[in-house]
Amino acid sequence: MNSPPENPPPAEHSARSAVSDADLLSRHINGDPHAFSEIVKRHRDRMWAVALRTLGDPDEAADAVQDAFVSAYRKAESFRGEAAVTTWLHRIVVNACLDRMRRKSVRPVADDELIEAAERDAPMADQASEREVSMDVSSALKMLPADQRAALVLVDMMGYSVEDAAGVLGVPAGTVKSRCARGRAKLAPILSHLRNRSGRARVSSAKGAELRDG
Repeated sequence: MNSPPENPPPAEHSARSAVSDADLLSRHINGDPHAFSEIVKRHRDRMWAVALRTLGDPDEAADAVQDAFVSAYRKAESFRGEAAVTTWLHRIVVNACLDRMRRKSVRPVADDELIEAAERDAPMADQASEREVSMDVSSALKMLPADQRAALVLVDMMGYSVEDAAGVLGVPAGTVKSRCARGRAKLAPILSHLRNRSGRARVSSAKGAELRDG
């Protein structure tokens, strides 16, 4: 088995949409040529979001997701049903991302360097935009160690509970809490300008309303 098969016909796909992830995976293991494609369709967008936010690079994220799905396709028999299929897939995607991060051997940035970067690179308030904020957060995340970054992406950006994130990462819930706390502490200095920017925007908006109403 080298790659996932083509998509099934529309009628067949409609029938499959009511089948659970676990049943689809079981069908795939038993030789169904279309079951795994349905699993990919159901979960690829969320897997892509996790990979992109963890790696901060679309090309790297695309490669990580591809690696993860190929791995899941080939190792489906390793699924034991101890967690949901989506948790199992997320774990494979996160591990693929962490492997790429470790291979790059990116040195985590020290706390004093984070402070210096915040003071040097904080943009002006009138340059604020949603895209710039997203880029700021992505750049800051890249400065964290891989384990802290993965925990923060799952909990703070993807909305996972600590317990669910622990299941994905394969560590105790207390470890996830600790990694998130350390990661947030390191991000606070470099992202402080975003809070300031938001505050200035609210003040500006209030003053504008006073002028209009006055």
